[in-house]
Amino acid sequence: MSARSRNTQDELLDLFRGHEGELISGSELSRLLGISRTAVWKQIHALGEQGYPIEAVPSRGYRLVETPDLMCPAEIRSALATECVGGQLRFFDSIDSTNSKARELGDQGAVEGTVVIADAQSGGKGRMGRRWSSPAGVNLYASVLLRPAILPWDAPHLTFVSAVAVARAIEEVSGLRARVKWPNDILVGKKKIAGLLNEMSAEMDKLNYVVLGMGVNLNMRCDQFPDDLRYPATSIFLETGKAVSRLSFTRCLLRHLDELYRLYLDQGFPAVARHWATLCDLVGTRVHVDQQQTQVEGVVLGLDDDGALLLELDDGSTQRVLSGDVRPCG
Repeated sequence: MSARSRNTQDELLDLFRGHEGELISGSELSRLLGISRTAVWKQIHALGEQGYPIEAVPSRGYRLVETPDLMCPAEIRSALATECVGGQLRFFDSIDSTNSKARELGDQGAVEGTVVIADAQSGGKGRMGRRWSSPAGVNLYASVLLRPAILPWDAPHLTFVSAVAVARAIEEVSGLRARVKWPNDILVGKKKIAGLLNEMSAEMDKLNYVVLGMGVNLNMRCDQFPDDLRYPATSIFLETGKAVSRLSFTRCLLRHLDELYRLYLDQGFPAVARHWATLCDLVGTRVHVDQQQTQVEGVVLGLDDDGALLLELDDGSTQRVLSGDVRPCG
């Protein structure tokens, strides 16, 4: 797992937070950071351009007036106590797809735990090539690059890692009862509130990396959803009537993801699958599975060791389902 990297801006923000409301002189900042006063001024100016309200009092020093709800690496890192996930953070105002950028970085050798976040996506992707609506300023669009020492055919296990992490973060931040829908949707009140898209790079029996893509509807309004939705959708705001801090949610999600990823590496897929099962309401329910070319119905028994959905068919036999859209019957 990668060590967390810090930069001068992170250290400067930590100093301001540690002296909340107090002025710190330029000479003191220079001494504490080990850089020149000119370099201190440049870093403060850069933070101001990012949206940090820093007050400069002539001959006395500087102070951070308030901590803004900014989706930028420095703010996300400021309270992110993780071992792996978030060691490197890349933020973009607008991008075609965070998954595409994460894969590009993965091919270039980016370290495990690298997180790509965008304020908006022009080409957000869902499963089976579907479009994921990604308006600016309201939701979380993130992709996490991981390099686990597992075989390529075990990579789908990580879908369940991210599903549990997203569901837990939604519940912790909003109090909503989030449920998982196999294989990669998160529901609140039978409406889709988040979707996952995991991709990998592999060669024969060697896994290069896995990208965990996550789109979570946080503060999205009704008029921001597309008209051609295949499944009823919602957001935390629509369910609670209250806006949620994207910054706080992001930190919470990355923390849960880091914990569950370490659990997976230490104890294997069964440990994660047990947590996933507690969040799934489909076990014992009759469902219809649309596999595009074929349709199947049966009662959900649970998951097998590979993460496939197990169905009991009408003739009493058991069928493994590897992909498809699952909907309760009736």
